[in-house]
Amino acid sequence: MVGMTPKAKIAVSLPPELVERARQAVAPRPRFERQRLRRHAIAQKSKLDDLAALLDEMLAATGGPLSAEESAEADRVLGR
Repeated sequence: MVGMTPKAKIAVSLPPELVERARQAVAPRPRFERQRLRRHAIAQKSKLDDLAALLDEMLAATGGPLSAEESAEADRVLGR
């Protein structure tokens, strides 16, 4: 296995609508593209989890989530 990254297989269950969207996304080259799509989705989920943890840390360091009053003021300033 010189130069190859070890890999492991897993199985997941998905709602039918997600399976259909994945099939449509990879229709031109199904086998290769499905594998790539799964790897990409898992990598993106990992990045989002890391980002969520960072945002939680930032919130904790700055006093937590906005209060109702702070949120209303932000909405007013942003024209929402």
